[in-house]
Amino acid sequence: MPLFANGDSKHLDTIGITVLDCRRLLCPLPVMRVHDQVAKMIPGTLLKAVCSDAGALQDIPAWCRLNGHQVLETRSAEHEHVVIVRVGSLPSE
Repeated sequence: MPLFANGDSKHLDTIGITVLDCRRLLCPLPVMRVHDQVAKMIPGTLLKAVCSDAGALQDIPAWCRLNGHQVLETRSAEHEHVVIVRVGSLPSE
C-alpha cells in the first residue's frame, strides 16, 4: 500500500518516523506499547512498530480501527513484522 500520492513508500525511514521496537514481546504487549507511544505523539505523525509476534499484524490494525488511527502499511520479512501507523486525533474527553 503506497503511503504518498505519488505511490512512494520506500523513503519512509527518512521522513521523521518514530520507530518502536516490539521485538521479543508477545500479545498483548506490542499493542500496549503502541498505545503508550501513540499517547505521546501528535496527530498526523508516523509510528513504525517492529515486532517479532506475527499476531501484531492483526492486533495493531484492529486497535487502530477502534481508536481512530490509520494503518499505512503492514509487511513481514522472515521473523520481523512491521506496522506503520499515522496517529489520528485523540478522542475528546
